[in-house]
Amino acid sequence: MHFPAFVLRPSGAAAQPRNRARSGVFLWPRAAAGLAVALALAGCSRQEAAPEPVRAVKLVTVGAHAAPAPREYAGEVRARVESRLSFRVAGKIVQRPVEAGQHVRAGQLLAELDARDYELAAQAARAQVAAASTQRDLAAAEFERFSRLHAQNFISGAELDRRQAALKSAQAQLAQAQAQLAAQGNQAGYTRLLADAPGVVTGVDAEVGQVVAAGTPVVRIARDGERDAVFAVPEDRVAGLRVGQPVQVAPWAGGPPLAGKVREVAASADPVTRTFAVKVALQGAEPPPLGATVQVRLADQAAPAAAAPLRVPAAAVWQDAGRSAVWVFDPASSTVRAQPVQLARLEGDEVLLAGGLADGAQVVAAGVHVLAPGQKVTVYQPKTPQALTNKGPAAMNPEAPTPAPGAAR
Repeated sequence: MHFPAFVLRPSGAAAQPRNRARSGVFLWPRAAAGLAVALALAGCSRQEAAPEPVRAVKLVTVGAHAAPAPREYAGEVRARVESRLSFRVAGKIVQRPVEAGQHVRAGQLLAELDARDYELAAQAARAQVAAASTQRDLAAAEFERFSRLHAQNFISGAELDRRQAALKSAQAQLAQAQAQLAAQGNQAGYTRLLADAPGVVTGVDAEVGQVVAAGTPVVRIARDGERDAVFAVPEDRVAGLRVGQPVQVAPWAGGPPLAGKVREVAASADPVTRTFAVKVALQGAEPPPLGATVQVRLADQAAPAAAAPLRVPAAAVWQDAGRSAVWVFDPASSTVRAQPVQLARLEGDEVLLAGGLADGAQVVAAGVHVLAPGQKVTVYQPKTPQALTNKGPAAMNPEAPTPAPGAAR
C-alpha cells in the first residue's frame, strides 16, 4: 500500500504568491491617483511668457533733409512772339514756297491763293470808277455852264441849285467807286501771304491745292529776337512764383547756364494737365535754339535750414489716443518711445511738422504699428550681395548642413 508523498512547505512560502498579487492590485490605483494629482498641479501652474522679439526697424534722421532742394523743371525754349499766319480771304492755295525750319525775311512770300476771281472783281471796280468819273465830269461841265447863264440872268437860282446838287451827287458816286476799287484791290492783294517780320518757320498747317477759309492758320512763324523758357508747375507750387523772380536755366545738351526772370505766370490751369504755364525771359547773347530742352531752377526757393520746417516720412506718423505721434529711437538703450508731434501739412510722401521734434532726432520710418513703448529694437541693416558672398554657401542656402569642427572641406 502506497501513500502519496507529501512535501511540507513553510506556511509563509505558500502564501507569498497570493500576497504579491494582492499587493499589485491595491498599488496601481494609488499610483494612478498620484499621477493625476501631479498632472492637475502641473496644469494649474502658470507658464512663463515668451520673451518679446527684438524687432529690426528702419530709422530716419529728422532735419537731415529739412531744407527743400531747389526745384527743377523741364522746359522748352520758345520765341517771345510766335504767330500763326493766315489768309484774310478764302481761296485755293496754288503755291507755298517755304518749309518748316526755313528762315524767312520780312515781306517774303509764304503762300499764295488763286486770285482770278479777286482780279475780276477789281476790274469791275475800276470800270465803275471810270463811269462815275465820267458822270462827275458831265455834272461839273453843266454846273459851270449854268453858272454863266445865271450870271447873265437867263436862268433862275433854283435851276442853278439843282445843277450844283447833281454835281455833288456825281462826286459822291465817284468817291464810292474809288473806295470799292481800293477794297477789291486789297482783296486781290490778300491772296499773297507775306511774312510781316523776320523769323523761322516752325510749322506748316496747309498744303498746295487745299481750299482754306479766311483766318485758317497756314504757316507758323517764330520771330527773331528775345527767347523764353516755358515750363509747367503744379498748382501747389504756383503760389511760390512771382513775376521778376530770378531763375537759372541750364541747357540739357550742355553749355553754360543762363540767367533769366519770370516774365509771366498763367492765371488759370491747363484743363487737361491741371498745371500752370510759366514763361521765363532768357538773358544772354546766344540763347539755346528754338525747341531746345532746358532745366529751369528757381534760384531763390531754397530757404535756410533753420527756417525750413522739419520733415518726416508719412509712414512714420501714427495715432496715439487721437494725437499724432512718432517713435523716437534712443541709441543708448536701443529702445523706442512715443513722441507726440504737431503736423503742418502733407507734401508728397512727407509730412511737414509744426513742432514736437528736435533737429537731429532719429525716428522709426517703417513698422510703427507693431512697436510698444520701451521696446528694444535693432537698426535694420540691408543685406548686400557682397555680404552674402563673404558668408559662403551656407548663407545662400540656410538648409545646408553645417560642417563639424575639424572636418575636411
